[in-house]
Amino acid sequence: MASASLHLDTPLAQTSPRYSASGKALWLKLDALQPSGSFKLRGVGRLCQHEVENGAREIFCASGGNAGIAAAHAGRALGVPVTIVVPETTAVDVRQTIAATGANVLVHGSVFDEANDHAVALARSREATYVHPFDHPLLWDGHATLIDEVVAKGAAFDCVVTSVGGGGLLAGIVAGLRRNGLSDVPVIAVETEGAASFHASLEANDRISLPAITSIATSLGARQVAQHVFDLPKQHPIESVLVSDADAVAACLKFADAHRILVEPACGAALAVADVHAGLLSRFDNPLIEICGGIGVSLEKLRLWQEKFL
Repeated sequence: MASASLHLDTPLAQTSPRYSASGKALWLKLDALQPSGSFKLRGVGRLCQHEVENGAREIFCASGGNAGIAAAHAGRALGVPVTIVVPETTAVDVRQTIAATGANVLVHGSVFDEANDHAVALARSREATYVHPFDHPLLWDGHATLIDEVVAKGAAFDCVVTSVGGGGLLAGIVAGLRRNGLSDVPVIAVETEGAASFHASLEANDRISLPAITSIATSLGARQVAQHVFDLPKQHPIESVLVSDADAVAACLKFADAHRILVEPACGAALAVADVHAGLLSRFDNPLIEICGGIGVSLEKLRLWQEKFL
């Protein structure tokens, strides 16, 4: 018998057409309400379960924050120790949140890629299991469950809007659409300027690595997307768009006022599309926005971002 999932079947809400400049009633998949604070628990939990069922006694994971707390949550539920390696860009309060879940937190490198290399090396030296935060088929399979849940609720939608970092969520959404017979439903892939490795790669027709991450949306801060993700637009209708940090912050504030839920700018990027790229959504009748969540947010941070950008 399959193990019980670690993630929740999260609520599906719908805005009024007046919520955004798009004039559309937006479906909202509220993964900010996952126990770990973001969608990451779907895939990370699925992969951690698989590894523990196959003998893993210790788990290492690199993360800017959200995958780390998902792995920490999974490790606690599964009874195995977890070490999370975060880059220096991960805020102190986020490190503390992960540690409070019971994981060992190490800081290494100025960007995610350096933290990730360190996590891989540590896992190898300890003969432990390494869990990648966005590049693994079981992760994508776990993330795909969000589409399964929307379909099971009977919600009709004709596009999906999602933020993109390393691309695990995008890969999972495409997998979920395919397995539910929705291969023709396009995905709008959103990044903030300064963290747009997917957009830059598509423009260059080459999987490039950004020299640096300059956006405040640090959860989108993978300098290079997974190869599978770079290849996805050849197999599925995907449109890549950009928003500014200011756009993402404005969307976070607007969402908090309307729905009383805090999300970080990496999630605000997807929400911003309905205002910033309203014309793009006008082609569709029932857009679905993945509210991916994120632990890198607080009332104080929102206030500081508002003062800086708005």
